[in-house]
Amino acid sequence: MKIAQVAPLIESVPPLLYGGTERVVSYLTEELVRQGHDITLFASGDSQTAARLVASVPKALRLDPTVKDTLPYTVLQLEHLRQRIDEFDVVHFHSDYIHLPFARGLLDNRAVTTMHGRLDLSDYRLLFSEFSDTPLVSISNDQRRPLPNANWVGTVYHGLPTNVCKFQAHPRGNYLAFLGRISPEKRPDRAIEIAARAGMTLRIAAKVDEVDREYFRTRIQPLLTQPHVEYIGEISEAEKADFLGNARALLFPIDWPEPFGLAMIEAMSCGTPCIAWRTGSVPEVVDDGVSGWIVDSIAGGVEATRRLSLLDRHKVRARFEQRFSVEQMARSYVQIYSQLAKGELAGLAA
Repeated sequence: MKIAQVAPLIESVPPLLYGGTERVVSYLTEELVRQGHDITLFASGDSQTAARLVASVPKALRLDPTVKDTLPYTVLQLEHLRQRIDEFDVVHFHSDYIHLPFARGLLDNRAVTTMHGRLDLSDYRLLFSEFSDTPLVSISNDQRRPLPNANWVGTVYHGLPTNVCKFQAHPRGNYLAFLGRISPEKRPDRAIEIAARAGMTLRIAAKVDEVDREYFRTRIQPLLTQPHVEYIGEISEAEKADFLGNARALLFPIDWPEPFGLAMIEAMSCGTPCIAWRTGSVPEVVDDGVSGWIVDSIAGGVEATRRLSLLDRHKVRARFEQRFSVEQMARSYVQIYSQLAKGELAGLAA
């Protein structure tokens, strides 16, 4: 099939550091190429891909200090897509909703959109009641809850190449890990308290977005002076496998409806179990008692650290391979693409 993958321009594909959506787009794109599909990737010019790359900007917008407004560049990307629209059997958008009027007008029933973010904060109901014919893919079933009547055509869990975060049967460290972003919804404060009560070291590898700098300065930075906390900052993909693989567990104490949580399957790929809060997609991703422990409280998180020895890291890795490989993700999307190209998803009700 001839497929266009349309990525956000904020980060490169794959991103140099943090960037869950762009990382998933990269994994999917490279696997589709490997499977023999003709793929064109619309992304920033510093992206690395075996697909044909169409770059609307020379480098990721987050890395360009001269960029004040990202919208003009997104419009430019859509124009570049419009110029080549007849080349594709299917166009797969990963860019929220800005493209919806464009897709309705030009793509007939050849477009599908994966919603990568939370859907409970903005006025999405009104938007998707208008675009009720737009085929959407969720990354967890829980993500759909705020928009039950949208045109959901499938749920596709994220997947990783099995060699990205290599299996580590015997971790060299005796620490708990926190990976991702420092933000109120990620609750690094919970992770710090759990580690303190458990008498374990917590290593934090996370970035701080501009919008969260005040939260970091006033709520989290004072906690980093505690002797059991080691703040590393944002780490690269190459550093992630070592960071996660040598941890006793990943702490994922979120306080929001997490649509998926890529860090959980990155840890599982290493054989590292997750201790995660029972909210959002967590019960869909973590198999309680197999690939981690699902908890509801700080006390539950502390108790879970004492039960880590009951979990077999080989079984954690096996569960990852069964459910979250890049091959599984690509197969699921190809099935949706095929249905879309045959017109079987047009106007499908959720």
